[in-house]
This record gives sequence, structure tokens and C-alpha cells, in this order.
Amino acid sequence: MADSRGAARTPTRARTPRIVAPLTALVLPAVLLSGCTGDSASATKDGITTQAQAQTPRVSNDLQDDYLKVIRNVLPSVVQIQASKDLGSGVVYDDKGHIVTNAHVIGNEKTFKVTIASDKDELTARLVYTYPEQDLAVVELDKVPAGLKPAVFGDSTKVEVGQIVLAMGSPLGLSSSVTQGIVSAIGRTVSEGGGDGGTGATIANMVQTSAAINPGNSGGALVNLDGQVIGIPTLAAVSQDLGGAAPGIGFAIPASTVKTIADQIVRSGRVTDSGRAALGVTGRTVVNDNYQPVGVAVAGVTSGGAADRAGIRAGDVITGIGDEEISTITSLAEALAGLRPGDRTKVTFVRNNHEETVEVTLGEQ
Repeated sequence: MADSRGAARTPTRARTPRIVAPLTALVLPAVLLSGCTGDSASATKDGITTQAQAQTPRVSNDLQDDYLKVIRNVLPSVVQIQASKDLGSGVVYDDKGHIVTNAHVIGNEKTFKVTIASDKDELTARLVYTYPEQDLAVVELDKVPAGLKPAVFGDSTKVEVGQIVLAMGSPLGLSSSVTQGIVSAIGRTVSEGGGDGGTGATIANMVQTSAAINPGNSGGALVNLDGQVIGIPTLAAVSQDLGGAAPGIGFAIPASTVKTIADQIVRSGRVTDSGRAALGVTGRTVVNDNYQPVGVAVAGVTSGGAADRAGIRAGDVITGIGDEEISTITSLAEALAGLRPGDRTKVTFVRNNHEETVEVTLGEQ
């Protein structure tokens, strides 16, 4: 998996085709009948053609009007964020100048230049807090311009596969850009690469979309046709088989997660309740004689943590969490991402060539 930041870590993906299903549904009957012969067929064809010609522009214009309305309403709330080396996007969170973005957009920096859609003059901002574990961060404008418009965040639990969405941001440095697609899946757990500036986060419940996500889109807005932000575009898929980008597969952090984390940062200056389960171990992937991953060797155990309380020790090799098989450190992170602090689950591990299973009450990351 690659990120979609300003550095050219995420490959450029091809733009998705325009959705023309409503037009096809109206035009198709006329096309099918246009090959008919005879007076009665001609009369029928004429009737349908007239109806289609009357309806098609209306439906087309309705969809176009929806697009235009959403873009006019939401684009002023999407900003471009420029760090010293990297470039990304952000979303205006409130009228006090707080902007939410991806942690990998801001990296280790503390100050930034921000450009809003309605004003090409650069504004300055400072870091409030970054939370790499969820790849989210909040920055605050030093001076709040008049008319700054916060975005409206929707209920991401109501997102459905097939919904039309627009991705807004600054791909490849092209500020105030918009691409379109659909929600192609929900509930994805995705692990982000840790190299080239990525945070290495494993994020649950991500929204998968076919809307083009390119370098610079990170931290922007994935928006439904009600003008609500349903996610923050964060990752673009990479296929080893294709040798690069997997076209039309991108991922956005759901709005519910964004709101939970951003609210805490704005209120307290930090994340006080991550909602992320922790086992309390550090580990590394181990392989068998055929160099196939077979588990996670525990390198260290947090004193008083979940694993420590359950009797797991350094040197144990974790092979299962609940019903999930664990073969790599990534699969361990993904299994934990689907659980909550306080959940009880079984952990299977190998110690001295013997398999053991213990019940663990998970802590908080």
C-alpha cells in the first residue's frame, strides 16, 4: 500500500470514467428500436424517441446540477497545505481555524503554509497535534480569514456501496481539483507503508472509492452528493502484479473516525481516547525454512499490559488472535484494529515448540 502525499510515493492513477448510467437507461430503448422497420415500429420509435429526448437532458442536468452544487458548497472548505518539502490537502474543521489532515502530510514539521480556495494568498498555520497511529492531524491557522467555511461531516455509518462521491484536494499540486467515482466498498482494514514518510498505520473501517486519488489528495475531502464529507482520502492501492498503481482503488478514513480524533485534539490538544485496542507487545515477523511467514515473535512485553497480565513472554510466537490466523506483524495489527479496548479475546502462541492459548483483556493503544 502506498500513501497519496505530495511526495511521489503514490503512483498517478488514471481518471475514472464519467458515470452515465442514468442516460443509458433512457437512451437504450430508442437505440434498440431504431433498427425496426414498418410503420407501426416507426410510430413507436418516434414516440419513444421524443420521450427520451425530452427526459435525457433533464436527468443529465439534474445530476450535473447536483455536482455543481456540491462543489460550490464544499470546495471552499478544502485547503492546500504546504510543508517545507511536501504538499497535501486539508479540510476546514471549524470556524476557529482548525484544519484536519493526514499525519503523513505534515510529517515532523510544526509550521505550514495554507491556501484556501477563495483566497490565493498564503496563510500560515501551526501544528496542534499529530496522531500517526490513525494517520490524522490537526493544524490551526495563525489568522482566521473572514468567511472561513467549515465543512459538514456526514455519518459514515450510513455510507453505502454504489454512492456517487467526489474527491476534492490538490493532486500533484493542482489546488481545488475535483474527481468523481463511487463508494466501491466499506469496512476495509488497510495497512499503510512505513517508508517514504508513511506512518505505518493500520486503519479499520476505511471507505474504498473509485474516485481518483493522486499525490497531494491526502487530507482532502471525500464528499457525497448531499455535500457532506464522508471521509478523508489517505491511501492509494499499489499492485505488485501491475508494477505500480492499481487504478480506481483508493481509501479514505471514515468521517466518524475523523470526528472522534479531531474533536479530542481540538478540545484537549491531544488524543485522550484512541479507541484502538492494544496487546502490549513489540514483535517481528518470523519465517519458516521456506521463508514463508508463520507468526509474530514477541520481542518485548509492556509491563502491566494486556499480554503481560495474560502471561505472554518475550520469545513466544503469536499465531492467532481470536479466529484470525496471524502470520505477520501486519496481520497482527489488522486483527487488533477490528477490536476495542476492554474486549476479551483468545491469543494463540507457540512456546518451546508447544502451542498454547490464553484469554486476554485488551488494553488501549
